[in-house]
Amino acid sequence: MFSGIVEATGKARYSAGKLYVEVPFEVRPGDSVAVNGACLTVVAFDGRTVAFDVGEETLRRTNLREARVVNLERALKVGDRLDGHIVTGHVDGMVRFIAKRTSGNTTWMAFEMPKESWGVTEKGSITLNGVSLTVARVESSRFWIQVIPYTLEKTNLSLLKPGERVNYEIDVIARYVRRILSI
Repeated sequence: MFSGIVEATGKARYSAGKLYVEVPFEVRPGDSVAVNGACLTVVAFDGRTVAFDVGEETLRRTNLREARVVNLERALKVGDRLDGHIVTGHVDGMVRFIAKRTSGNTTWMAFEMPKESWGVTEKGSITLNGVSLTVARVESSRFWIQVIPYTLEKTNLSLLKPGERVNYEIDVIARYVRRILSI
């Protein structure tokens, strides 16, 4: 489990089934790390660069093959504070970044609506590239989030250009409520 609170960003490179990421913290083989929101297992660490095996399903659903700077978060430990929202690291898919505009100290960012549009609700939570965010506005084909300067500075959201894909994860509580109501 993760909280969607990004600890750091790191340079990434994908090659032949492995993702290599420079990280500013210690990890051990077997540790779980959310990389742009995708839960991956550390297979090697040389003190600076982590190697992750990346399976076909993960490559199909995520932007890890093309990502050059990724958001990083280590897994929660029992007793840790939960500052974001509950995130599993099981990425649902990718959506395209559409546009941004700035108003005061807020940056508004628009993304295309995912296929699980039922899970995108105003004031609901969504994770984009592993960042826990609140949906500010929902339209028929897109949704908007608002991002404060701190989040832009500490994550790779500031690097997005229109048309680029980001990983998303629908709020886990919304997912289970929907499942229960459909039984």
